[in-house]
Amino acid sequence: MNIYVGNLDYQVTSEDLKEAFGNFGEVASVNVIIDRETGRSKGFGFVEMPDDSAAEQAITGLDGSPLLGRNLRVNQAKPREARPPRRNRY
Repeated sequence: MNIYVGNLDYQVTSEDLKEAFGNFGEVASVNVIIDRETGRSKGFGFVEMPDDSAAEQAITGLDGSPLLGRNLRVNQAKPREARPPRRNRY
C-alpha cells in the first residue's frame, strides 16, 4: 500500500519516516519529496508498505502524531491524476 505523509517538518529525512513506519511492519520504500530548485523538502512524502494490514495500522497509529514537532497527516495515497503534457517554456 502506498501511504501519503503530509505536514512534515522540513528536517525530516527518509530514515526518520522509515523508522516511524517500521514500528508497524516492513517498509518497502520511503520517498520524501524534494524541491528541485531549493533542494529542500516540500513537507510531504510517500511510504510504501507491502502488508496492507500493517499499513492500515500505521495510518491509524501515526495520523495526528508528532514527528520533530509537527503533527503528521497520514492516509492512503490516491493515484496521481493525469495531467496534460508540459509545454516548453522557451
